[in-house]
Parts: sequence; structure tokens; C-alpha cells
Amino acid sequence: MGDNPELRAVMKELGLTRPDLVLMVNRELLALGCPGTLTVRTVATWLSGQSRWPQGRIRTALERALKRTPEQLGFIPPYAAQPHVPPEEPVLRRNFLAASAAVALPPAISRGHAVGHSDVDRLTASLKTLTELDDHRGGNGSLEAAALAGANHALSKVECTTSESVQKRLYSLAADYTATAGFSCIDDRRLDSAEHHLETALRLAGLGNDHVTTLRVFNCLSMVGFQRNTPLAALSAARAAQDARATRRDPFLASLAHARTAIAHSTAHDRQAALRCLGRACDALGRADGRERPAWTTFYGPAELAALSAVVHQLLGDSAQSESASHRALAGIPPQFRRNRASATARLALAQLGQHDIEQAADTATGVYALMGADPLPPRLRSLLGDFHRGLITLAPDSPVTREWTDRVHAQGAHQ
Repeated sequence: MGDNPELRAVMKELGLTRPDLVLMVNRELLALGCPGTLTVRTVATWLSGQSRWPQGRIRTALERALKRTPEQLGFIPPYAAQPHVPPEEPVLRRNFLAASAAVALPPAISRGHAVGHSDVDRLTASLKTLTELDDHRGGNGSLEAAALAGANHALSKVECTTSESVQKRLYSLAADYTATAGFSCIDDRRLDSAEHHLETALRLAGLGNDHVTTLRVFNCLSMVGFQRNTPLAALSAARAAQDARATRRDPFLASLAHARTAIAHSTAHDRQAALRCLGRACDALGRADGRERPAWTTFYGPAELAALSAVVHQLLGDSAQSESASHRALAGIPPQFRRNRASATARLALAQLGQHDIEQAADTATGVYALMGADPLPPRLRSLLGDFHRGLITLAPDSPVTREWTDRVHAQGAHQ
């Protein structure tokens, strides 16, 4: 056992810190259909020589990330593996879910290992990586598959412990992973798949006695109802989120539930109820403290509440108030929540269009493409821009602004 100067040299050459390398490898793991489970601690064992040969999927992801073979990175294959190492490439072509469920195991957990709280913590860190990717790019099939693989992996560990508390945490984590898959499908506008995942997540949350994830699931089901334009379904799910035990324990979560209920009421054109729920959301958020919460909640705060308020006012026909709320949202949504910033920008464009300010509206809507860069627009975001496009054509069909916007949409579509 000894130092690994080759890996140190490559990292120095590329200007990589240990966290940088962890992020790169975890991204490649997600691209391969595996949860991103690499940690800084594991990288430290590589650099110290304590770990001489990374496990299969991580080894493949490391090779892809650094464009070098494991041997070029200073790793030494074990004797038993050298003569008959099966090629990785056929494995990469396997069905994603089968491969993930079978082999996407973090380095610290072997099949004979008694799972404890520290193991659950490592699996939770992988979920945080998925959440960050969703915040940046939006939902897609790859993210959904990676989340389901994480859920399957957590469930596969339930039988590896006799601790009731660890088992409940594993069920809770599987529920959170599955809800993440459901939310990804909402963003991807695959609503039947979303409902299926969310129903599974609700069952797992019950097994884990997880009231926060229960609230999350009902919040997402309300979003499904909104996307389907079924106000009663959206309202029923939103009310279930309001009634979840987590809202009685945490004003922050209560605020989110009230805001979602406000959108459901506005979909049904119940102005008084919608505005009343918005007021409750603001009051509850003002009472929230800084306690630790799951990674999926990090998107929410005063700026996101303003973004949801913009939706409510738009649905109620209050374009000026919707514009004002959208500006507040964009002033506060952090840059890492790129998808949410793009969504708030699209809502701002719709609010400006509702006031017949077509030049400003078209200029604002163009900013959505600038925010998302070369990444494909999530279908939910594309749907918002579709609403804007149809509204612009209806309002000013012969305007040069409309023709220019239409040409821009066609040009962007050719590059998506």
C-alpha cells in the first residue's frame, strides 16, 4: 500500500480538487444509469493508495470522466481480475433498470455488510446529487431512471439490517427517490408515469412513517392535476398536502402546501379562496425556521413563493400583479435553480403579453432559451412557451414582433 502519484498528477494537471472529481464521476455514473454515490472519502482512499482498484461502475465512470485507463491513473487490478476481466462495454448497453438494480452499489456497502445509519447517509447524498441536476436541467428520462435505480438499491438493503429505525429510513429514502422520479416525469409531461411513481412513493412513505415525503407526493399529485387541467383532482391532492402531519410540525412545509392549494383554487377560478391561501402561505413562511430539511425542499422560499403567486395571479387574470410577482421571483431565485428561473421568466413573458406589451414580452421570452443554453427545454417549460406563442399569434398575428419570434422559435427548435 502506498501513495498514488499518477492520480495526483492527473488531478493537478486538470486543476481538479477532490470535490471536483467526485462531481465529474457522479455525473458519469448518472449517465451510465447508476446513482452517483462516489464520496470525497473514497477519493481520499484512492490518493492514499488504500484503495488500489475501484469497483466496476465507478471505475468505468472514472475512466470516462478523466479520459484515461485505470492503469494510467495508478490503479493496480487485483490478480484474480486480471486474466478474465469481462469487458465493460456490453454492460453499458444493458437495460438501465436491470443494470442499476444489480450493480449500482456504493463502494462502502457489500452484499454481506450489515447496513447502518452511515450507509443510509451515503445513499441520501446520492439523492442530493440527483436533486441538484434536476434543479439545473429539469426532468428527463435519464434522471427518472437514475432515481428509480436509487429507490431499488435502498429497498434491496432493507433485509440487510435488523434495526427498525434503519429499515424505516431505507423505506423513507426509497420513497424520496421514487417521488423524485415522479417529479421528473411531471417536468417531462409524462403524467401517467408520474402518477404511477407517486402512488408507489406514497406506499413507501407509509412504510417509512415519512410524513414529509407524504406531503411531497400530494404536492406533486396536485401538480399532475394542474397539468391535466382537472381542477378538482388538483384541489383534492393539494388539500391532502395541507392536511399532512408535516404541515402541523413545520410552517415552512405548511407554506408550500398553502401555495399549491392557492394554484388549485385559481385553476377553478375561485379568487377569494386562492388569495386567502396565498396569504396563509406568506404568513406560514414568515414563521419558518432554519431547521434541516430534505434536499428537495431547497427550491422553496420567498422567491419561489413569489413565482407561485405569479401563477395564481395569471390564472385569475391579474396580469399586472403576475408581472410584479415574477419580477420578485427572478430577483431572488438563486442561479443554480436554472429550470425554475427559466419557468419564472416564461411566466413573466405571459404576464407582459397579458398587458399587450408584445415587444417586451417577446424579448423576455427569448431569455428562456438563453437561460437553458444548449440543454433541451423540459417539456413542461416548452408547454409554457407554447402558451406564449399561441397568445402572441392571437394578439398580434401580423406584427413583425410575432414573425421574428416565430422565426426564433423555429431556429431554436432546430438546435434542440
